[in-house]
Amino acid sequence: MHVTVTGADGLLGSNLVRLLLARGHAVRVMIHPSSKSRTLDGLAISRHYGDVLQPETLSDPFSGTDVVIHAAASTSVWPSRSEFVRRINVEGTRNVIDACLKDTVSRLIYVGSASSVNAQPRAGDRFPFPGARFGLDYIDSKFEAFGLVMDAVNKRGLPAIAILPTFMIGPYDSLPGAGKMILALARGKLKVYSKGGRNFIYVGDVATAIANSLDMGQVGRYYITGNENLTYREFFRKAAEVLGVPRPRIAVPSWLVKTAGLAGSLSGKITGKEPLLSYPMARISCEKQFVESREAIREIGLPQTDISLAIHECYQWFLENKYL
Repeated sequence: MHVTVTGADGLLGSNLVRLLLARGHAVRVMIHPSSKSRTLDGLAISRHYGDVLQPETLSDPFSGTDVVIHAAASTSVWPSRSEFVRRINVEGTRNVIDACLKDTVSRLIYVGSASSVNAQPRAGDRFPFPGARFGLDYIDSKFEAFGLVMDAVNKRGLPAIAILPTFMIGPYDSLPGAGKMILALARGKLKVYSKGGRNFIYVGDVATAIANSLDMGQVGRYYITGNENLTYREFFRKAAEVLGVPRPRIAVPSWLVKTAGLAGSLSGKITGKEPLLSYPMARISCEKQFVESREAIREIGLPQTDISLAIHECYQWFLENKYL
């Protein structure tokens, strides 16, 4: 099968491309011209350079392909409100949808975020979806892009499904993104933790679910791809055991975390530099964002690898690539 992957040089894309090749698929990747990632070097892939905000650059990588996996996105959370993030995630997805319909691909697999659907609405909540209360354009834009895909399925006949990962950990985290917590722990810079938690998953499991979705899963459905619901205390205990370092032992009260976030956001606005902790991220870190993934396990074969392996592979990749 001919498969095109946007955002192929990111954490998920780098793992996914390798899996697709191992399964015998012909893989095209679309990479932004400004990318400096080396995670795809040496792979037997067809490279195309383009920008989801420039529709004309989608023609070559999409033409004649069977499946498009749209994983390109901006995951930036600073500044909290960013027109650039919104354009990449919303307008970029709209362009991908249009290109898929024009080139009549057999399936679009949209990679979104579990934050779009992963919490129950609160009684009397004035927000259109639970994640909107945090005031982050990253979360809001992924929700809007997810809506565009589902709307195109219903109104334009787009043959699409949505994969909505939780917090992914694993190798090839070149930015780094999720691996920042592991790097901080390994460097001895993490002494405290907040009282919240989230759902963690091995990036290889998400890649497997996506690869399975080339011919599994129902058009018009979304699948939350997650695994272990862990408090930060539990996660850092696991990570410290894998890394062989002391675990953080001080639980910071939520009011203090949020106060630090307020100070960080204010400092960022004054200095123009990204703070270590913004107010929206402080609020998120104080909540337990737990989910379940029964449908993804049942319908697209989502594996459930122990998160300790994900931490180990992430850490080893950082060591091998001299991040530590």
